[in-house]
Amino acid sequence: MRFELNEILNIGEKNGFAIPAFNVYTMENVLGVMNAAQETGSPVIFQMYSRLFGTQVGKFLAPVILEAINELKTPAAFHIDHGTGEDMVIRAIRYGATGAMIDASTLPLQENISKTKRVVEFATAAGISVEGELGHIGNTAEEISSEYTNVDDAVQYVEQTSVKALAIMVGTAHGKYKQTPKLAIDRIAQIHAATDAHLVLHGGSGVPDEQIKQAINAGIRKINFATDLAHAFIDGCRELDAKKYPLDVYLAHPTEKVKEFAISKIKLCGSDKY
Repeated sequence: MRFELNEILNIGEKNGFAIPAFNVYTMENVLGVMNAAQETGSPVIFQMYSRLFGTQVGKFLAPVILEAINELKTPAAFHIDHGTGEDMVIRAIRYGATGAMIDASTLPLQENISKTKRVVEFATAAGISVEGELGHIGNTAEEISSEYTNVDDAVQYVEQTSVKALAIMVGTAHGKYKQTPKLAIDRIAQIHAATDAHLVLHGGSGVPDEQIKQAINAGIRKINFATDLAHAFIDGCRELDAKKYPLDVYLAHPTEKVKEFAISKIKLCGSDKY
């Protein structure tokens, strides 16, 4: 069932769990996530990274995602992850996205607010809600910042932009961690109590399960998984000798590995209780 971003995150808030958001790059990734959602009955979010919307991959993968969503009997959304600009967000909307992220987190607060507010205005007119980011969530190649999203800034940002989802900087990063991250659980709880926006945890791959559970209990309602899903697919490819199988049979194995990974994260998020 096709759900808009805020609608699906409302389910998480109502039930006290997080909606897992999986970044997909191929049809096999989409099928793996779809099969996991079917098997568990969980709501899910299919995400494509911003750069893909400017390529042939995004153009042809978007209809696959929409077909998977139509196939599901449980809520599912299609989201652009880390929208780099208005052009990519507009393209995502044209391709059928039911949620959009604009990432202006590297800009000063007022500029971030201004840019995000403009995207919220035209996305709302198109019938979808927006995820913003406050506090730049970098990657694991960099030193993970010990600074966290400020509560007062979060209140101002949400009030002035009207975003429905907010990615916050609380100790995570994108990519494979060199050392175990430590999440600022208290800060998550403070921002959750102070704002109406659904809180989003980026860099979910590699965060210890216990910390994920604590973050959900503190108010995280969307968790992004990209790196580990990609590795589940790649590792699945490496497990078979491609010379021994027809291509479709060969690709069925990494697709199954993606499904197994997605099921494990669905259960971790608690969304299988839907």
